[in-house]
Amino acid sequence: MDKNQEIRQLTTKIEVRSLEGEEEKGEYIEGYALKFEKWSERLYYFKEIISRGALDEADMSNVIACFNHKQDYPLARNTVDGDIGKLELFVDNIGLRFRFKPTATSYAKDLIENIRSGVVNQCSFVFTMDYSDESVDEWRYNEDEDIYERRIHKFAAINDISIVTTPAYSDTEAVVGARSKEKVNQLWEARKKPKAELEKMKLELDLLNL
Repeated sequence: MDKNQEIRQLTTKIEVRSLEGEEEKGEYIEGYALKFEKWSERLYYFKEIISRGALDEADMSNVIACFNHKQDYPLARNTVDGDIGKLELFVDNIGLRFRFKPTATSYAKDLIENIRSGVVNQCSFVFTMDYSDESVDEWRYNEDEDIYERRIHKFAAINDISIVTTPAYSDTEAVVGARSKEKVNQLWEARKKPKAELEKMKLELDLLNL
């Protein structure tokens, strides 16, 4: 995975339904791939929230919908012409909503049954950040929770959305992203350094008073 790519999961309501008056044309899968202004779970040494407007400049020109992020299990793509296999993406005040009618593959049919039964109820998306732009995100320390908080202001691109059965571990580098991991490590090291220097000074003073 590209160093600037990261993966996030969202437990949300995924629906299987037919559009009104189109029952004979098959079923759609729809839900939210991401939601604005909702705090994530703890990710490595931080948690994050996505600002409204984070998708305003994001490249979503070629997004694929997959099963478990596996490219050999495609469900739909937003570059497809026609109804079947066409991924539709909508940005609203809640987040990024998707809708698609998967191709008639055996794994898609199994997925529809698992969504309908509630066995599968999680979405995941892969995104890219342009870290050459310092305004893409901001970090602050939450002293009450002893954790860094990241606010994402600007995605560079959304690469894929996936229906997932088992979320990836949130503290792995592939999920958190190498650049985010480096950033939060630097923040923690910078925070510890003044304390270490104070402890050293205190020890030196104690030795002088012996």
